[in-house]
Amino acid sequence: MGGAAAGLGTTCVGRTLRPGESSLLGHLEFGAGLHAKTIACRIGSQQWRSHSVAPGIFSRTAKAANAAARMASVSSSPGGERLGRPGGQVLRSVKKKKNGGAKGGGRAHADALVQHPVELDEGANDEKPRVAENGAATAVLTGVLEEEENGALLSKEELTNKALELKHSSKPKVDDAKHRPRKARAPKKADSVAVEVCQPPAVGNVVMPPQKQDGLEADVAGIGIDTLVVADSVYNKELSWLAFNWRVVHMALDVRTPLLERLRFLAISARNLDEFFCKRIGALKRQEAAGVENLINVQPLMAWTPQQQLKYVAREVRLMVDTQIACLTEDVLPALKKKGLNLVDYDELHLHEKDQLRLYFKSSLEPILTPLAVDPGHPFPYIGNLTSSIAVVLKDPYDDAVQFAIVSVPSGLERWKSLALTKTDDYNRNTFVSVEAIIINNLDLLFGGMEIKSAHVFRTTRNADVARNEEEAEDLLEMITDEMRELRFAPFVRLEVDCDMPLEVVQRLTMELGLSDKDDVYSICGPMALGELDSLPVKLELNSPLIYTPWTAKTHPRLQGADVFEVIKKGDILLHHPYHSFVTSTQHFVEAAANDPKVVAIKATLYRTNNDSPVISALAKAAESGKQVAVLVELKARFDEVRNMGFAQKLEDAGCNVAYGLVGLKTHCKCIMVVRQEDDGLRTYVHLGTGNYNPRTASVYTDFGLLSCDPDLGMDVADLFKYLTGYHRQVAYRKLLVAPGTMRNEFIWLIEREISNAQAGKPASIIVKCNGLDDQVMVAKLYEASKAGVKIDCIVRGMCRIRTGIPNVRYLTPSPIINSVIR
Repeated sequence: MGGAAAGLGTTCVGRTLRPGESSLLGHLEFGAGLHAKTIACRIGSQQWRSHSVAPGIFSRTAKAANAAARMASVSSSPGGERLGRPGGQVLRSVKKKKNGGAKGGGRAHADALVQHPVELDEGANDEKPRVAENGAATAVLTGVLEEEENGALLSKEELTNKALELKHSSKPKVDDAKHRPRKARAPKKADSVAVEVCQPPAVGNVVMPPQKQDGLEADVAGIGIDTLVVADSVYNKELSWLAFNWRVVHMALDVRTPLLERLRFLAISARNLDEFFCKRIGALKRQEAAGVENLINVQPLMAWTPQQQLKYVAREVRLMVDTQIACLTEDVLPALKKKGLNLVDYDELHLHEKDQLRLYFKSSLEPILTPLAVDPGHPFPYIGNLTSSIAVVLKDPYDDAVQFAIVSVPSGLERWKSLALTKTDDYNRNTFVSVEAIIINNLDLLFGGMEIKSAHVFRTTRNADVARNEEEAEDLLEMITDEMRELRFAPFVRLEVDCDMPLEVVQRLTMELGLSDKDDVYSICGPMALGELDSLPVKLELNSPLIYTPWTAKTHPRLQGADVFEVIKKGDILLHHPYHSFVTSTQHFVEAAANDPKVVAIKATLYRTNNDSPVISALAKAAESGKQVAVLVELKARFDEVRNMGFAQKLEDAGCNVAYGLVGLKTHCKCIMVVRQEDDGLRTYVHLGTGNYNPRTASVYTDFGLLSCDPDLGMDVADLFKYLTGYHRQVAYRKLLVAPGTMRNEFIWLIEREISNAQAGKPASIIVKCNGLDDQVMVAKLYEASKAGVKIDCIVRGMCRIRTGIPNVRYLTPSPIINSVIR
């Protein structure tokens, strides 16, 4: 398989050889859209201790279970009157279907997760474990568990005490003379069975997802390498991605994570799901529409049809969404309320607060909201991607006619409205209500004289996956511009609805949006659009325990108060972000080059950066001052296409030579080349990095960067830019490894060397640390090495084609903590 076919992007890696050791440091690409950090192949027998306790309490409330049961009947007849379709008869009445599901029908998952293959029988009262299906099963902590080989498990009593300590923290003081406590909202019937969501403290490695994923083989030890590499039942890209997102969810479930950070991880995991549906589910939907299953049926044991994948994904996503909602509503929000931060339901508000919000609605919301009727004279309105709307059922009191309408919630509105009436209102400064709740409770102003029968929020997701034909495109910029225009009207791939929404309304929306499968509809028993949770305008005290202790990046010691070019001439500088400041190192390097009159040329690649990027400004300034500036701006960066087109235009306007990328490839390498006129002639300075040129993400993501004026590296980067901006074929580089081209072959050579060492009885080991490991050739070689006796440790953030259960292979999943790369 060639590099392009395997999805290997253009990448730069430095190589260092010493006696008895080889190492590789750089930015790798194992699979389209995934960016690896570092990989090292090393002779030696380094032992890594892997602790086995992996926390993960997940619950599905009776409310969520009942709602799921209702969603299962979306495609069936409701047994009552339906709302009329556009162009059809307008019905006179609406029946709101009551949920007939049994109380307590939800599934309560395990209290802890362990790496060892044990699991307790459901309903069993003893503590004897049974073997789980996938070797990463759950163990219910019903009593004191024995200490395992690689880590100690805590008893349930210890876990409960720990959770209670965190739950019963001190409450904020309230002046009862000025403020009456809010009335508690009466629980709905579906909430009558409470399921506690608490999180035991974790020890060591995290095993996620919390259960065997449907469709995957439980035991892969006896499967041949060819099958291991290609069979969907061994590895499926979509399920592997969801396993990654479970690890993000874990950070929200972990009680050791500060409360507001738990809220932030819930938001991150929700935004990840949004992108997953836009891109990956969108691609499966396109395959389904194109009849790809007819081709897959030739090898049904190796590849799943799009329908099979969509079915397995839907099951996994429903459990994940239920877990997110349960964590938020039953654990995080109650704990935050005790700390003085409160998301309130509208019916919890005092009368004077409702009056204030009604005034806010009249002055700030009503003028920009448009009630849209849906009837024979009013077609179903346009609804954008990842936007929330309100489905309203009305009754005309004059003739009892039942009508249907949509109110779209503008995406530009602030999602959360503070109840603080003045800047000095400390009591309500961190009390918020959602904007959709304000709109729903003031709909009488939008539909004057009508009786509001029901109003519920729903949210839509459109396909963002496009079929590109770059080879036939005359202009890449024009092609991307046309794609962005077409994506506004792409087919819908997901519908999220309030779990209390009447079934008739759910069916109406499903039909109008062209979603024929019940797996496309997700019932949400809590706040919708969790990705906006971290936009809460919370006001915190200094050194608040609700967030991580703020970290201030340090300037690299060699760069403090020194001329950056003189320092680099004395020796290479290895940067480790976010611990080393991006602003005073990489950004300073670019800005110094733009301002230095001795610099004659700057070349750079840009994949993602922030809106007000100082790197963009420095490059534009350099071009305006007469320097030769060439920039490759990757227009195909997923979800950043529009932003990058703006950057490209700004750079062109400043006089930069701009390239938009390579046909058939995404350019992921991050490198900057500066040519400087010095006393002894031209000298080339380079920056090679694993992270984007983005000061904001560089303050939280872990990345490496190298500043150097090594002549070999300088010539390699110059040759690379000839390939990126012009027509140039480079057979080999001096020190860089570039994909497609030389990178994979070098890795295979290193792996084969370890195989030879193992066969000769020498110590042999490989450590792989990367964002994603999806390249079939590399994975097959790693499996071959493991069977030859090479010890392999895989530390993989995202999708990973390597399965555990293979001799000599361990899959160490890094928790996505604050300094990890979480997109």
